[in-house]
Amino acid sequence: MRKLRVLIMGAAFSADLHIDAYLRLKDRVEIVGIVDRAADRIETLATRYGLTDFKSYSDIDEAIADADCDLVDVCMPNFLHHKVTVAALKKGRDVIVEKPFATTVADGREMVETAQRLGKHIYYAEDWLGCPALRKALELVESGAIGELKFVRARECHSGSHSPFAQTIEYCGGGSMIHLGIHPVGFMLAMKNNRWTELVAMTSGGGESNLVHKGMEGEDWAGALMRFEDGTTAVLEANYVSAGGMEDVIAFYGTQGCLHVDLTFSSPIKAFSIPGFDYTVEKAEITTGWSNPAVDEKFNLGYVSEITHFVDCALKGVDANVGLRGVDGLEALEVVNLIYQSAKEGVAIKNKKLGA
Repeated sequence: MRKLRVLIMGAAFSADLHIDAYLRLKDRVEIVGIVDRAADRIETLATRYGLTDFKSYSDIDEAIADADCDLVDVCMPNFLHHKVTVAALKKGRDVIVEKPFATTVADGREMVETAQRLGKHIYYAEDWLGCPALRKALELVESGAIGELKFVRARECHSGSHSPFAQTIEYCGGGSMIHLGIHPVGFMLAMKNNRWTELVAMTSGGGESNLVHKGMEGEDWAGALMRFEDGTTAVLEANYVSAGGMEDVIAFYGTQGCLHVDLTFSSPIKAFSIPGFDYTVEKAEITTGWSNPAVDEKFNLGYVSEITHFVDCALKGVDANVGLRGVDGLEALEVVNLIYQSAKEGVAIKNKKLGA
């Protein structure tokens, strides 16, 4: 079997998550290059994972022009997704794009249109769709175990990003909804094949209107109600005001039962430490006292499954499953922007694509 040659764009948080997954697929993947303007970040990442046989780049354009690869994995700040993706597609590469798809809908559309015109694939990295617990929950829902699904409540929250790129709308596209809420939005759209009919939303407003993060241009709290073509309703929330670690909580309510899924605090380990642990769960501010240290967090959060799926698709030259395609990333971005519009204007918004 030939190996898929991958160029990693970025050497920070997302790159770490993806490289962990690639190294579980050594029989199918070869990492041929890593790009980052900070050479020390590349060195740190390579040392962490024992990577030696790859080429380092500090310049995006040089890397795309020079690297002998099949797939470009974009693990860079949001505002660079458009530039890197379009350049890679024009070079004849397939592309993985981290969430959110882009910072503007116009950029997202150009990315999708470029891929379609050139006959290449964009794979959208929505890790919730790879989570073993959520995949099992969907199997149970589809089996009829809780009757007819009527309502879903989904939220992703933590205490706030310290990245400079998350502080301004120009660089990230918004606040907590586009950064965190993109997960529940993308998950629900995939679950319902993008067939939503109506939404209404509120946000904290950004800046001085925020609940906690007054220096952040985007909102630090956002909530939306969505209705889907089959009558299912969903409440989706994202915020930067939840201390204690990442909260990924999804609940499904049917006519004959319910399901509750906790992606981040459901470790089988319960521990107490006075000095504290090296790590417990993502975004936890402290690790002392009682905690539930994560067990293979990257696998349980879906990164391994999504990357495996993308590798298999790229090797076969086919598109990804619903929810994991470029068009799905664009749809999620469009919905997030409509959530912002609804919150700003105080109106409900109908899906014109369905004629709702």
